[in-house]
Amino acid sequence: MKLTWLGHSAFRVETGAAIILIDPFLRGNPKFDLDFAAVTAGSTHILLTHGHDDHTGDSVEIAKASGAELVGSFEVCMYLAAQGVAKINPGNTGGTIDCGDFRVSFTQALHSSGTTANGQSVYLGNPFGIVVTPRRGPTLYHMGDTDIFSDMALINELHHPKIGLVPVGDRFTMGGKTAAEAVKRYFDFETVVPCHYGTFDLLAQDPSEFVAALGAKPKAIVPKIGQSLEL
Repeated sequence: MKLTWLGHSAFRVETGAAIILIDPFLRGNPKFDLDFAAVTAGSTHILLTHGHDDHTGDSVEIAKASGAELVGSFEVCMYLAAQGVAKINPGNTGGTIDCGDFRVSFTQALHSSGTTANGQSVYLGNPFGIVVTPRRGPTLYHMGDTDIFSDMALINELHHPKIGLVPVGDRFTMGGKTAAEAVKRYFDFETVVPCHYGTFDLLAQDPSEFVAALGAKPKAIVPKIGQSLEL
């Protein structure tokens, strides 16, 4: 599996013949300075944890250009289908979707989900964490935007993820110390990658608190935007 951090909560995951974009908030991210066409090239699937604009991001444009299948909550899928996304594959908490080279399982997340259209708040279903289980290679768990919750222990027991993508930016998600506690208390990750920090002034500007609280194990990798990891 090849994992590339694209900033904020956005990742590119390459496994088998699948090229997956998770929460592709790219052009709206003030810290994103990569080649948009290059990092979205060949996308086969777009996975969305929830409907906030800093997560749905460029999904519609990418899906239209690539024909990628959009996987997310029923509400998010229907909302973006109305904007021109041709292929949708909706699910909900507890469900699993077979996407060929990988399976997607939806977990709960303690957050909210919606957008604003014409000055009105639009509800977009429940927020998710997403477990990606490839046909070959380690299972990955993108926590989405969330606080710590004790049922994380069940996610570990049911899915056995070895790679954790963990929000650490505080205010809208866990802060660094709480995120480290969640990882140490509830999971058996081999590798963790912090995310959802540094994008805006309201967020923690770096993951140093998380890394310090986590300690030596599991291994925390802090990539630069655009840096790829072979896992």
